[in-house]
Amino acid sequence: MDIPLKKIREDVWEVPQSYKDYMRVPARIYAAEGLLEKMKSDLTLQQTINVASLPGIEKYSMVMPDGHQGYGFPIGGVAATDFEEGVISPGGVGYDINCGVRLIRTNLKEEDVRPHLSEILEGLFEYIPAGLGLSGKVSLSYRQLDEVLRGGSEWCIENGYGWREDIERTEEGGRLKAANPEKIDEKSKKRGAPQLGTLGSGNHFLELEVVDDIFDEQLAKAYGIEEKGQVTVLIHTGGRGFSHGVCTYYLRKFEREMSKDGTLSKILGLERELACAYLNSRTGMDYFEAMCSCANYAFANRQLATHWVRKVFEDVLRRPAEDMEIRLVYDIAHNIAKEEEHVVDGKRKKLCVHRKGATRAFPAGDERLPPVYRNIGQPVLIPGSMGTRSFLAVGTEVAKRETFGSCAHGSGREMSRTAAMRKYRGIEVREELAKRNIIVKARERSKRDVRRKRGIPFDKYGELAEEVAAAYKDPEVVVRSCEVSGIAKRVAAFRAIGVIKG
Repeated sequence: MDIPLKKIREDVWEVPQSYKDYMRVPARIYAAEGLLEKMKSDLTLQQTINVASLPGIEKYSMVMPDGHQGYGFPIGGVAATDFEEGVISPGGVGYDINCGVRLIRTNLKEEDVRPHLSEILEGLFEYIPAGLGLSGKVSLSYRQLDEVLRGGSEWCIENGYGWREDIERTEEGGRLKAANPEKIDEKSKKRGAPQLGTLGSGNHFLELEVVDDIFDEQLAKAYGIEEKGQVTVLIHTGGRGFSHGVCTYYLRKFEREMSKDGTLSKILGLERELACAYLNSRTGMDYFEAMCSCANYAFANRQLATHWVRKVFEDVLRRPAEDMEIRLVYDIAHNIAKEEEHVVDGKRKKLCVHRKGATRAFPAGDERLPPVYRNIGQPVLIPGSMGTRSFLAVGTEVAKRETFGSCAHGSGREMSRTAAMRKYRGIEVREELAKRNIIVKARERSKRDVRRKRGIPFDKYGELAEEVAAAYKDPEVVVRSCEVSGIAKRVAAFRAIGVIKG
């Protein structure tokens, strides 16, 4: 059946609430026509419509320009539910809780780094392990893990892993106060204790980049982005296997309890992966507190990675990190459910804002922003795929008014990992990037690698094939659609010179 789409304005579409009797609100799609056509080719639109069935949902169920099919919610999905009477859904957060991005700037130029690029990448590959199941440099006892789960980035700073200014340049100061480690199961804790300070696998990466374009010189300078050729670092990782275990644990718990509630059991029948619980229930609040703990773990994970970045640059270039001005621009989550206040129908309400593959985008003047950016607007980080440009943008009033201050989080997959591995070879991807002066470091797979897909020839650089740029939407188009629809404004673009993948 064709889904009825009404054009609201350029790059903004709506499916009316009347389309399905279970829809409590309309579904909003932020996408250029080409991106919209791709969404029609999978379940993105249907999942956005299904999310509109959640009890307590406010205004719209939404999907951002990078949206594509996910589990329960589409990737790029945004939904806000009433914190007192609505539900929380792990499918609106994702398995990798607080997967996010942080941008680091330096005062170095490409010519300062290029002669040492291989050595820097080797050092980073050593200090920030990249790959499935690897352990980090910091070994935590269960007691220390609980401290990380409560303290997030604060724990790192207190233990010498970073600078105090890093805290104010991290979303929520790198710590969600509702975290409660007692709500984490033992199996997940055992999995998470050794993995802090690691990059992980899949689409996670660490890139050395240079400023390639500046669209707003005043804003860019306020963020520390001053000229083309300036060296920056982009880190993309999250809660690793730890948060995956927590999500799995609560999904099973939610499913068992939903069958006892007539309203919620209907949602389970609509889509099993839309499992949810009322926030005012014991189960719902248990998950919320566990999710906040996982978010703090991920903030700490990226903070530790920042510490190792500074150390490697110091070791290789033999200069203090302070002299090289290796400073955090911003760290932001894009898989999370946050307690936030927003204006709905003229009234300020406490909401649970689910952002799954979507990032916060608050404008200048918002009191929730740290003092350093309150009069400028929140940095919005939109990474490209391997070999394509990444973007720094700024939040807008339109986003605050329409999307609960939310925007796209990246390129968005267009081709499954299996399809990419069938079509591309990792070594060819590596060679193609080398021709463009982009050095790639990736873990080599063994022939016994359990992730090898049936019917696909062994590829020791299979991770690169999975993450080839052609497997993703064009970030230039995604970011342009964010700007056209009004939910973000471009500030600067970056190109990679060195990439670390799992």
